Amino acid sequence: MAEHGAHLTASARADRPSIFEVVAQDSLMSAVRPALQHVAKVLAESNPGRYGFVWRWFDELYTLLDLLLQQHFLSRCSASFSENFYGLKRIAVGDSKGLHQLASAGLPKKQHWKSLLLLVLVPYLKTRLEKLVSSLREEDEYSIHPPSSSWKRFYRAFLAAYPFVNMAWEGWFLSQQLCYILGKAQHHSPLLGLAGVRLARLTAEDIQALEQKLAAVTASQQPAHSIKEQVQSAVKKALGGVALSLSTSLSVGMFFLQFLDWWYSSENQETIKSLTALPTPPPPVHLDHGTGSSLLPKLKTVCPLCHKIRANDTVLSTSGFVFCYRCVYTYVKNHQRCPITGYATELQHLVKLYSPES
Repeated sequence: MAEHGAHLTASARADRPSIFEVVAQDSLMSAVRPALQHVAKVLAESNPGRYGFVWRWFDELYTLLDLLLQQHFLSRCSASFSENFYGLKRIAVGDSKGLHQLASAGLPKKQHWKSLLLLVLVPYLKTRLEKLVSSLREEDEYSIHPPSSSWKRFYRAFLAAYPFVNMAWEGWFLSQQLCYILGKAQHHSPLLGLAGVRLARLTAEDIQALEQKLAAVTASQQPAHSIKEQVQSAVKKALGGVALSLSTSLSVGMFFLQFLDWWYSSENQETIKSLTALPTPPPPVHLDHGTGSSLLPKLKTVCPLCHKIRANDTVLSTSGFVFCYRCVYTYVKNHQRCPITGYATELQHLVKLYSPES
């Protein structure tokens, strides 16, 4: 029985990676993002004034760093960061060189830019789409728009169609992986097919050629004479240094990042809450002089945003301050932080307060 199942994961060619290798490298970058996102959130909460922008623009900053990282590895190793981490390379489909194409030679320009675009842009668009769907669902739940508005009918239709579109997308990837396991496809992911490449294992010749290429680049560096050459050289060194530091730090801290991804995953949150008893947080130190703050009104029944008597009292669970519902909903949706403390906040942190009179 074991021998019968072994052929499903064994490689028909010596250079063809197994399904375990390709799935592992796919899951590598998906573990990096939530870990770095948690680090950005901790920084934003520790010092909102200095690091708040990191949380608000995390998707764009992460995409920029991912672009530098993937460009660095594609140009030098013919592979993405995660593929190179698992000893894989990309080969153009239909290339007559086949096994003799070395990773140091790089991909053809067409396949290179397609690979870079699909590696960086597709995850960014998918993340933004998921956040858009989440915000629309919250708006629909809280009934922000009038029931008769055309916009509400449109996004309700969009919300109804999204699960089917997402299921078709995931089914496309699953069917491609099944075809790869059965030996009916050259690549396990449709994105590789769109880029016109397939994955192969690095050989001893590849590793030797990569080492020789690195040594040649280091030896051929000459001091620039003109100002233009000096600027170009400085920019290349800066970008190369950022990419190299990113790849080195990710390679060293990969297992730690995977642990953080598991620790802060949604499935593990209930376990964390049961294992740790968190005390009630004290008031922010920089707001101890609350009576003199221009944001905090003297009357406790006044909203700090509109400076009117609160309507539909709502508290932010991240800071404990109370506002009008519409005021704080609009502010948090646009700024993703508490208007008083600057703590990173999301719409799910809004809590409705009910008084005995209501």
